[in-house]
Amino acid sequence: MNSVQLAVGFMLAVGIGGLAYWRRSLTASGWLGAAIVGTLTFGLGGFTCGIVLIAFFLSSSLLSHYKERQKEARAAEKFAKGGRRDFAQTMANGGLAALLAGAYGLFGQPPLLFAAFIGVMATVTADTWATELGVLSTQPPRLITSGRIVEPGTSGGVSAVGTTAAAAGACFIGLIALVSLLFEQQIGGGFATLSWWIIPGALLGGLGGALFDSLLGANWQAIYSYADGRETERPYSRNGSRNSYRRGWRWLNNDLVNFISSVVGAVLAVLVLLPFR
Repeated sequence: MNSVQLAVGFMLAVGIGGLAYWRRSLTASGWLGAAIVGTLTFGLGGFTCGIVLIAFFLSSSLLSHYKERQKEARAAEKFAKGGRRDFAQTMANGGLAALLAGAYGLFGQPPLLFAAFIGVMATVTADTWATELGVLSTQPPRLITSGRIVEPGTSGGVSAVGTTAAAAGACFIGLIALVSLLFEQQIGGGFATLSWWIIPGALLGGLGGALFDSLLGANWQAIYSYADGRETERPYSRNGSRNSYRRGWRWLNNDLVNFISSVVGAVLAVLVLLPFR
């Protein structure tokens, strides 16, 4: 364990998290979560893992502010939480990745753990990009299970724009990981080798994980209703009143859906790696 690397990881995580808090992308608890995730990922996982995490975080934060008012008007009441990510959201999106990055660094950088890390990061990036851009689609989304037209922001709803954004986000993570890994190999004095599995692994893991997220949302995620009958992921309204339970498993909230989907993305990325070993 490199104490200097841990210290640098901590300072970067706190600094970037602080900037996101100032930009209102994170709550105070979200800043804490980002500091934990960033310290473990960069401090133990190393340069490439840290760069991938930063790429996800910065791109997601920028997209969350893109046409923010339009997205707020279209679907804000549908989502479990607002645009500012809290501790639970940062851990649901980055907690597993941080554990995988830490294990990757501590146990001699086995490729399977790196593939799982890439799959997780590709999934959370794909899901975030799909959500942030898909809700802006001029065509209404359709339920992934039945094809029925639903309102923007409905759990399980997919669109061409959202699916394309998910694929782009997954490929973005794969490209960042590939370039960062090559750079890390070169500055380390080693021979730079192209790990071609990273791009398809990120794409399959990220897109597959994001679509599985939609499948969980359509079938099993807990959904509630406001007093006027509108569906929402929120168990409580903004005024504090309790919403009526409508369907799904009560314990399966959006944060847990994100976590389970990232596990699926990790498994898919590992399956892509196996033939290359």
